[in-house]
Amino acid sequence: MSSTSIPNDDEKRQEDKPRASNPSSDIPDGGFHAYLQVLGAHLLFFNSWGIINTFGVYQEYYSVALLSHESASSISWIGTLQGFLLFLVGILTGPIFDRGYFGHLIITGTFLVVFGMMMTSLGETYYQIILAQGVCVGLGAGCFPSHVPLTDKYFLRGGVIYPIVFRELQPTIGFPWATRIIAFMALFLLCISFAIMRTRTAPPPKARALLDLSAFREAAFNIFSLALFLSFVGLYFPFFYVSIYGSRITGLADEVSFYLLPVLNAGSIFGRIVPGLVADKVGSLNTIIPCAVIAAVLAFAWLGITNAPGLWVFSVLYGFFSGAIVSLPPTIVALISPDLSL
Repeated sequence: MSSTSIPNDDEKRQEDKPRASNPSSDIPDGGFHAYLQVLGAHLLFFNSWGIINTFGVYQEYYSVALLSHESASSISWIGTLQGFLLFLVGILTGPIFDRGYFGHLIITGTFLVVFGMMMTSLGETYYQIILAQGVCVGLGAGCFPSHVPLTDKYFLRGGVIYPIVFRELQPTIGFPWATRIIAFMALFLLCISFAIMRTRTAPPPKARALLDLSAFREAAFNIFSLALFLSFVGLYFPFFYVSIYGSRITGLADEVSFYLLPVLNAGSIFGRIVPGLVADKVGSLNTIIPCAVIAAVLAFAWLGITNAPGLWVFSVLYGFFSGAIVSLPPTIVALISPDLSL
């Protein structure tokens, strides 16, 4: 006759306790829901950097129509302000995301981007455009980068599609409705992101500070940050001016020179993928340094280009090598910072 032992209360309590698991074993590493997050993050990036990289077509339009009385330099401050605010707000959105306000960031960013583009369509003066397109859209786009730390290396199609949408629609339905249609597209795509994106884990019990100045105690990080700042100061000049340059210097027709910007952005897509693959073999720093040098040489060579074939080649090459400057820095920060908790 077999005997069955009855567990006592201590044994029952031990069985009821959740078993410790390896955190890495809980990561799905693929699957339908995982790829939905990739799609959602792609759409966020599509409507943040994608919209900001569209400013080149607005620069051209403002220079000859709506803001023709303003200098090209003054007009470019609108796009510059967008990019500056994206980076500035992005410093804060990371810690906010860590606190569990994932959906709040998407909702806020969606409202600001769409509202800013809608108000841009109504703008008639310089200060109205800079407030709507520069400040409002820039602040909204800054709410998204914390959600796309990986997919930004692989997707930038917004910078290809939105310029074409604006260019094809503006002559037929006018500037206001062309801009509104871009805003409606952004609203639709961002709503998809909000519907499908979910956080997999609960917020940490102790989130990092909104602004942790202790990170600046690392000399290598400070030097790299300064180098990256200087790189981005000059990085986007071709994105703003290549279309105008094509029509005024090389004699390309306006309807043809416009496509220089989508081509440049398309080159940047491959420039975010291929250098990343090379970096896996030779290292991120060993990849970004020559790419940055080549991009700088191309920027100076641009001044000597006076024919259309040369400008097309420049657009492809500059887009490719500038893409590495955008995609590789996160991996370099992880490499040079011994303590990533800072």
